[in-house]
Amino acid sequence: MVTAARSRSVPAEQPLSPAAPARRALAVRHLGPNWYACVMGTAVVGTAGAALPWHVPGWRAVCTAVWALSFLLLGTLLVARSLHWRHHRDQARAHLLDPAAAPFYGCLSMALLAVGGGSVSLGRDWIGAFAAVALCAVLFAAGTAVALTAAVGVPYLMAVRHRIGPGQAGPVWLLPLVAPMVSAAVGPLLVPHLPPGQPRETLLLACVTLFGMSLLAALVTLPVIFGRLLTGGPLPLALTPTLFLVLGPLGQSTTAVGQFAEAAPGAGPTPYGTAFGVFAVLYGVPVMGFALWWLCLAAAHVVRARREGMGFSMTWWSFTFPVGTCVTGSQSLARHTGLAAYDALTVVLYAVLVAAWAVAAVHTARGVVSGALLAGPRPAPGGPRPVAVRTT
Repeated sequence: MVTAARSRSVPAEQPLSPAAPARRALAVRHLGPNWYACVMGTAVVGTAGAALPWHVPGWRAVCTAVWALSFLLLGTLLVARSLHWRHHRDQARAHLLDPAAAPFYGCLSMALLAVGGGSVSLGRDWIGAFAAVALCAVLFAAGTAVALTAAVGVPYLMAVRHRIGPGQAGPVWLLPLVAPMVSAAVGPLLVPHLPPGQPRETLLLACVTLFGMSLLAALVTLPVIFGRLLTGGPLPLALTPTLFLVLGPLGQSTTAVGQFAEAAPGAGPTPYGTAFGVFAVLYGVPVMGFALWWLCLAAAHVVRARREGMGFSMTWWSFTFPVGTCVTGSQSLARHTGLAAYDALTVVLYAVLVAAWAVAAVHTARGVVSGALLAGPRPAPGGPRPVAVRTT
């Protein structure tokens, strides 16, 4: 009787149900590398905003808070993507073998680098200069390693494993190629923190090497993309925002040469500073002109697609980071030319960036809360419906 009473009063220990971990693992099954675009777009809003040609009380604190948000997003996505690879390796491999998804692995590199660059320009206000430089160095090293891997590995997969038709060329092909350019633009921020002499000059010229690697790779790819656009007609509605990705190598390269000019005087022989200063203007001005032309062309395609029913998708984040690189490129030209016109252009482009980020962020938050953005692809209309069949 006593034993029975005890057994009734003290419930037996129940094994933990695997349902909750299973649900968490299932939630990241369709979380692709394209989600790192949220980090890139958020980080550039903060870093570009901090260098605007105005001094508003509290504005820098707002930009630092935006950078901190990008840092939190990066940490969250790194954990989520680790779970994705651990529990859904089949889906991860499918992303690598999908020519539409594999180029987005370049976004991982650019997310690491964007947050790393912001740590020096903004994060130091909150975490201190030493921690900010250390964080930037770690993220720069990791981001550059991923950038080089993606810049070689993704084109290799596209040539060897993927089956790509003549009409499938698209701006997403630029993503792994522009990643080294982001490294080239972030690296000069670390140059003043190295010992004078060989270390500084080595890092600076390594960034110039990354610049050349990315620029030439982008230059041989852009004609293919533009030719497909002219001969193959407009992109599918959902992919139309990716036309803004072309701005990435243009704005980022303009930013990079400006960073070279600012880091060069303390990194090498005296002619370096003068040569890079001249190159920053002679290269940046015409490239920014082409970027503005492409911005107008891409915007016209987006207006057309919107009128034809283009709805929100994660490709809308293409409106953020590429435009942000044009903001930082325009800021660089304003510093090196002293022209007020580039200051005005910077403000206009930054307003476009903030508006695009706000729209993409709100729609993404709604999609995450509702589960729509994390759900699997829907079956094709008219396809056979699943049915339950008794097998015994």
